[in-house]
Amino acid sequence: MTDTPSPPLDTIAETPPPAPEPELVHGHPVTRSRGQEVVHCPASEVVALCTALRDEGYEMCIDVTATDYLLHPGHRSLPPDVAPERFELVVNLLSMAQRRRIRIRVQVPADAPVVPSLFGLWPGTEALEREVFDLMGIRFDGHPDLTRIMMPEDWEGHPLRKDYAIGKIPVQFKAAPRAGDR
Repeated sequence: MTDTPSPPLDTIAETPPPAPEPELVHGHPVTRSRGQEVVHCPASEVVALCTALRDEGYEMCIDVTATDYLLHPGHRSLPPDVAPERFELVVNLLSMAQRRRIRIRVQVPADAPVVPSLFGLWPGTEALEREVFDLMGIRFDGHPDLTRIMMPEDWEGHPLRKDYAIGKIPVQFKAAPRAGDR
């Protein structure tokens, strides 16, 4: 048997330690914001994720809202495997028994701003989803009455979108003289 010489120590490459496993909640990546868990979920899986979280004790959906990142597309932190979209739906859940909150962030594309409704899980989301629809134009598939809640039914557009023209509404205060009445 022949001894094979060992390579010099300075030529041995050190194996880097394995990267830490990303934190997941029901298979979805998690980040943290101000001490709160934030789960990033595709729209197609938001009902399944919310169902699992409800079954774990998140009995209340306390908010459904949205953000338009049209003018600031890079001003948010996302996990590397989550592609940013123009809109982001944000759902906040609360577990009173566990004294915990969790936030769900869903990327919503501008060309198809549709996500499934959470009304079947939490009927209290009915007005919240209508507000997001009315002001941002995100549709909720399966919502029982997706109509405007703040703007008149014949209103065109969605006033909280960043491409909505500012100053289209003339303001008339009570008992204020009109321009021709002075």
